[in-house]
Amino acid sequence: MVDRPRRRRETSPAAADIQLDLFAPETQTPPTVPVIPTSSMAVNPGTSTAGAKASRATAPALFETIDPFHQQLARCQSLEELAAFARSCQRCRLRGGCRQVVFGEGDPHAQLLIIGEGPGATEDELGRPFVGLAGQLLDRMLAATGFARDEVYITNTVKCRPPGNRVPAPDEIATCFPYLEAQIHWIRPKVILCLGSPALQTMVGPTARITRDHGKWFNWRGIPVIATFHPAALLRDPGKKPLAWQDLQEMRRRFLELGGSMRGRVGGHSGAGERAGTNSG
Repeated sequence: MVDRPRRRRETSPAAADIQLDLFAPETQTPPTVPVIPTSSMAVNPGTSTAGAKASRATAPALFETIDPFHQQLARCQSLEELAAFARSCQRCRLRGGCRQVVFGEGDPHAQLLIIGEGPGATEDELGRPFVGLAGQLLDRMLAATGFARDEVYITNTVKCRPPGNRVPAPDEIATCFPYLEAQIHWIRPKVILCLGSPALQTMVGPTARITRDHGKWFNWRGIPVIATFHPAALLRDPGKKPLAWQDLQEMRRRFLELGGSMRGRVGGHSGAGERAGTNSG
């Protein structure tokens, strides 16, 4: 059974500043996050690992017998078109209670995909994922692990803010999943990092528990999946930070083992050209 939705508690900026120091010096300013333009790519959600290698030009034909929503989803030719399609979505009750759709942002060829829970108040206002207090902590977690934020892709299980910052309901996650599925299929990351129980349960199953299963490896259609505590949970309970740090180190180990590259400040490559070479082909 999926955990009952709970309200996420807000954390004051003063408290957050104190709690961020595990992953970076207190004097470090959270990095400015550029919006990375996406490149053209077709969309074919829901195929097998073998199907992922099929020609993108044939994607629409695979959905000729599927419902109109999935047909339109499959005809999108880029992440930008997917985002535009998502902004017009009215498939669940969340859209009526939020300001805008927070689709995701980052490198469309990212080797690391990060999935959170859902947009908060700041994200709903700005239309970008993880830019509030939890987002500042995530930036420092990434930097401490060796990743620059603009080389990963960040999204959520649902693209609209749940009322009162509550946890997304299972039916809301299920309704929004085709968008996440399409993002994963065409980004094709080497590793997926889930932040918190809703993201973990979305990718692994409803019996998964973050307190029990964080730091363990799972598999989603051939892609390794690992989870750690949501940054908002770390702000509420700093005692979990050492566990989160162990999870991130394990994620980094497997990422590098799979041939991943990074250009952040810890053990990363210094040039974007080297990383581009890794992505080629």
